[in-house]
Amino acid sequence: MTDPATTTQHVSEANPVRHLPLHDLDGFTHRWVDADGVRLHAVEGGQPAGPAVVLLAGFPQTWRAWRKVMPSLADRFRVIAIDLPGQGHSERPERSYDTHTVAAHVHAAVKALGVSAYWLAAHDIGAWVAFSLALNYESQLRGVALLDAGIPGITLPETIPTDPARAWKTWHFAFHLVPDLPETLLAGRERDYAGWFLKTKAISPDAFDDADLDHYAAALAADGGLRASLAYYRDAAESARKNHQALNRKHLTVPILGISSSHGSIPDMAASISPWADNTTGVVVPDAGHFIPDEQPEAVAAAIAGFIAGGD
Repeated sequence: MTDPATTTQHVSEANPVRHLPLHDLDGFTHRWVDADGVRLHAVEGGQPAGPAVVLLAGFPQTWRAWRKVMPSLADRFRVIAIDLPGQGHSERPERSYDTHTVAAHVHAAVKALGVSAYWLAAHDIGAWVAFSLALNYESQLRGVALLDAGIPGITLPETIPTDPARAWKTWHFAFHLVPDLPETLLAGRERDYAGWFLKTKAISPDAFDDADLDHYAAALAADGGLRASLAYYRDAAESARKNHQALNRKHLTVPILGISSSHGSIPDMAASISPWADNTTGVVVPDAGHFIPDEQPEAVAAAIAGFIAGGD
């Protein structure tokens, strides 16, 4: 339930990334939320009285990774897609990007929007944040869907394989850790770089058009977006340390749905998470690579809706 007083106090139209064009989605509204000292961008629509579903995207994307899924959820749920700190139209703070720190900002944003309990669905680095958020705010979560992501300290490999048949999926983790060099090499080439990930890791290159490439490249280039995006990788060791610290206290009891794909990075998300979670189920989406929400949005929407229906 939304608290009008809270929403009025914390939500505004003050966009901290003014030079990045906004993209509207029919039936949804842009909001900027004061999330514990960081202004985060949220795109909200659907049923105000319905169960709340919060969506998080990963690298090199923004909230628009969910744009094909959101309308399918909007007839039953209150749908909120949030740009992580440093992503899209959210502020790019000069502070830690470990996933526990970021999770606190995301949870604060959801609270500022008047949501006390919610379902969470997250892909790639968004799933890193969602896992840490579940460790810290489990009592406010109804369930968590994690899409094709190795979690720092949990399922993310410690080493990069040298076999070319596998290395192309993970080579960038080491590259992103190097101080300054990626920014030097990628400045002005953000479209080529984002395009490599989107075209290579999707089973069908047609999943992304020129407008998509333009948007994601512009988001990386705007106001320190590349630096902030790389910071998630550079702080992954701290994310792993905090994940281990939290898991030494308890395992997750919140329901977890692992959404894998036929040609993704993690063949069985549910199995990969199950040693640390007591209630896991899994689905495999056919005919999809890493970017499952873009490639098979109807299947993803159905999986999330079914997960919520099972929990309710």
